[in-house]
Amino acid sequence: MSTDISFQSKTYLMSWLVNKIGFARILVVLAAGIPLWFVTEMLTPSLAKAYTARVDLAIDTLVGENYNTILRRAEAVARTAVQRNFDKDILVTDISVIVSVQHQGAIAPILELDVSRPRWRNNPDPQRWAKYFKAAKALLYFQGNLNSIEDSKSVGNEEQKQESLITE
Repeated sequence: MSTDISFQSKTYLMSWLVNKIGFARILVVLAAGIPLWFVTEMLTPSLAKAYTARVDLAIDTLVGENYNTILRRAEAVARTAVQRNFDKDILVTDISVIVSVQHQGAIAPILELDVSRPRWRNNPDPQRWAKYFKAAKALLYFQGNLNSIEDSKSVGNEEQKQESLITE
């Protein structure tokens, strides 16, 4: 029953509007909205879409280079990548740079630099914004003596040779 009353009240309202204003005027008002909307959309500039740039870099170690030296080199590479991306594209608001290092056949991420444009403008220091991966030193075989790793491999090979002689 309430739907009948609601329908009747809507019908009454529509008939009152048509009688009071006129059907032609209602159509003109409603139809004027579409071109008006279209013109405003065409004249106003569209908003720029800001985004985050993501850069993955890989560097190789040089002969005789220690972990601290490669870390400083990774920071310099990350700093250059951030600055170039901000200079190259004005729509970039944030940059995420991951620097990976390859050393003796192993590769691991060593640092991640995540920074926004205003923060970088105020303080363009990569050490301030970088996150360092602690496990990278061990994963890249910089921790401990490298000779002991090679010695343990050769000891393992000798044990395998002795076991193969015993089984034959």
